[in-house]
Amino acid sequence: MAGIITQVSQTPVQAHIQPPLLTRLSLDLRGKRFSVDRETIMNLPESVLLCLFPNGLVLTRQATDGENSEEEEVYGVDFDPDCFSFVLQFFRTASDAFYGTETSPGLYPAQQHLIDASPSSDFAPNQNPLLSKQAIIVLREELEYFSIPPKGGKPSTDVHGIANESMLDLKRDCGKYLLEKRSIFTALQRNVNKENNIAEQHLIDMLCMSGFDRDDEWGFRALEPSRCCISSIALVLLKTGIVHQPGASGEKQVTIDYSQMATAQKLLLFWRKPARKCWWDGIEIELKQNEEDTPRNIKLWARRVWTLELSLV
Repeated sequence: MAGIITQVSQTPVQAHIQPPLLTRLSLDLRGKRFSVDRETIMNLPESVLLCLFPNGLVLTRQATDGENSEEEEVYGVDFDPDCFSFVLQFFRTASDAFYGTETSPGLYPAQQHLIDASPSSDFAPNQNPLLSKQAIIVLREELEYFSIPPKGGKPSTDVHGIANESMLDLKRDCGKYLLEKRSIFTALQRNVNKENNIAEQHLIDMLCMSGFDRDDEWGFRALEPSRCCISSIALVLLKTGIVHQPGASGEKQVTIDYSQMATAQKLLLFWRKPARKCWWDGIEIELKQNEEDTPRNIKLWARRVWTLELSLV
């Protein structure tokens, strides 16, 4: 009589294996391919990452079945490739200037002694990363505009209420007009003068004390395809008050302006915590449809959304 206990060969249960981390990401930005390493992606501004990956950033290889598991994964991203190139280049140049390259020493080795000789706990490296990291101010603007033609002119819509070709031309002309207005602070200063908004004036003053100039222009500015929207971004190095000067022996002498450092530390509030500001800006402009036409007064309303943050690389 066969025993009720039989020997069964045990198959080891495979433990849950985490998918490997991606060392590089392949991105397709509106038809243009980029291959970017993981560290570079993680150093990008939070506001830019949200635009690149609105559903969240995945840094692990996605599980796939079949023979195509070894193929390169390409992530499609709806973001301006020229803007992305501008950001990558600025961050790469800033990093090389601060940390140095194989052929050129950077600023960090010359100021490394400041980390061990901080005069107070307020400037200790664990509380003040500005001593050991390169800080970059990131300012972005999303501008959505609305064109209002003068009364009594030609119809601007068809029988279904859809913009006709004349109205589309007007929108394009208004977009070109706004695209050429590259000054960063003109619109906000206009709003300050109109509303006597002290907080907005303080924002401008703080940014200009920290790295911007009042007549600065956007580093990148472009119309979004098939939309009445203009995206702009400006990047500047944060003025930390750390000054490098050539010494008599040829070595760099490093000093700290503690007043400027205190101002710079206020910007740490925006590190990994982007702040947003939105306001409406209305102006009247004159536009011609053709060279021989009489200029028309166009009311142009713009909804501007600023995003301010600090990045450390």
